[in-house]
Amino acid sequence: MLKVSNLVKQFNGASGKVTAVSDISFEVPEGQFASIIGKSGSGKSTLLSLLGALDKPTSGKIEVGGHDVTKMHDHRLIKYRGKEIGFVFQNYNLVPNLTAIENVMLPMEFAHVSPNERKRRAVELLDQVGITADKQKRKPSRLSGGEQQRVAIARALSNKPSLILADEPTGNLDSQTGKMIFDLLHDLAKSENTTIVAVTHDLSIAGKTDVTFTLKDGSLV
Repeated sequence: MLKVSNLVKQFNGASGKVTAVSDISFEVPEGQFASIIGKSGSGKSTLLSLLGALDKPTSGKIEVGGHDVTKMHDHRLIKYRGKEIGFVFQNYNLVPNLTAIENVMLPMEFAHVSPNERKRRAVELLDQVGITADKQKRKPSRLSGGEQQRVAIARALSNKPSLILADEPTGNLDSQTGKMIFDLLHDLAKSENTTIVAVTHDLSIAGKTDVTFTLKDGSLV
């Protein structure tokens, strides 16, 4: 369960304080796929950074699995991000000199998972997202955009996170491949019982998620 309560984020601008996120509250149960839509500058990226513990709110509370993220100290936050959060980016952010399977294994290495278990789970996840055995041994440059995003999703799932945050995960893909990626995320939310929150500009895809939140000027509308 993701629970956000009265979340506020303010920055000091040239003309005074700027409120990027304004008193936002919402909930997303486990196994649900939520999308966040809104125009550029509406606060989507700031909200995603707060949910991922990449930034701290001015006030308010973010609870993931009953734990208040906003009260965690820096050392605890590093562990939290590594174990409880999976990130999927528009540009995939795969390590170019590692193969697909090595990219998926990497977060598990930081989490001190044994080598045999790392490989077993990486293969299992890549199979699950439709990356065949021969492509698992390829580096990102030898994979299509859709395949790279599938590897990125497998990597995000590697440490069995409570929450996956996706920032424009279909932004660099054609519409058909983008739909396939969103369908995959939707299926994974259910099969892995993982909460997924995705920022997207694609209204047709956002309308097919379990719940859609619209941001305008930092507020939910």
